[in-house]
Order: sequence, then structure tokens, then C-alpha cells
Amino acid sequence: MTTAFSLAPLFRHSVGFDRFNDLFESAARNESGSSYPPYNVEKHGDDHYRIVVAAAGFVEQDLDLQVEKGVLTVTGSKRDNGAGEVTFLHQGIAQRAFKLSFRLADHIEVKAAGLANGLLSIELLRLVPEEAKAKRIPINGDSNVLN
Repeated sequence: MTTAFSLAPLFRHSVGFDRFNDLFESAARNESGSSYPPYNVEKHGDDHYRIVVAAAGFVEQDLDLQVEKGVLTVTGSKRDNGAGEVTFLHQGIAQRAFKLSFRLADHIEVKAAGLANGLLSIELLRLVPEEAKAKRIPINGDSNVLN
């Protein structure tokens, strides 16, 4: 039994969706990644999104956000607890380094980020420029339009 499937029939009637096809292929490969730290992706209305990352034990200086070529990367780095200051009898709050990547759709921009109560909230907004919005094209009955 094979898990491969072809999206060719969908792309017969579409133009310029190469990145979309790549997204499906990477999802089909089911790249095994770490589930640390847990996160939520929320939709608030038509154009507002939020990513909430459980970053317990991290402070703002430990976290880094970058957007490059449509990919949002959230990185958390382990910080030094000071040599010999603290001896953990039990350490249940993980503070290991992590890296999460989120592919952003066209016209999605990161508007703000905040860290409160161990949760990193990243606010996203879809800003579609006027030239990318739908527009009505008039049909001219004159056959000399293309000449």
C-alpha cells in the first residue's frame, strides 16, 4: 500500500501554485519533528491569527523571532543558570533549546509578539494589497481589442 498521491489533476486548472504543491509534499513526508514546546495556532476573524507557544521558564532574552522568505522561525536558547547556584532535586520544567518553523501564506505579516505567564503570543495579520484583491474585468464587444 502506498501513501503517495498525485495533485496533478488539481494543478491542471491553476497557475503559479508551485509552493502550494511543495507544502503538500512536505506534509505528506510527515517530517518527524519534536513536539517541544507545545503550541496553538488560532484564527480570530477572517484576517487575524495568533500563534501561542508554551515557553515556560524562558525570558524574553532567551527567545528569538525571525521571518525570512515567508517562514516564521521561533527559537529558544538554553540559558546558564549560574554555575553551582542551584541544584535541582527534580527539574520538570524543560528549558532545552528549541526551534519551531511556520510557513506563512502570502500577505501574512507578523504584527506583534509578547511573553506573559509563560506563553509567547505572536500576532499575525493578513494584509492584502489593493492590486491583489478581486476586480471585475469589463468585456468589450469590439473584436479589435487585441490588435
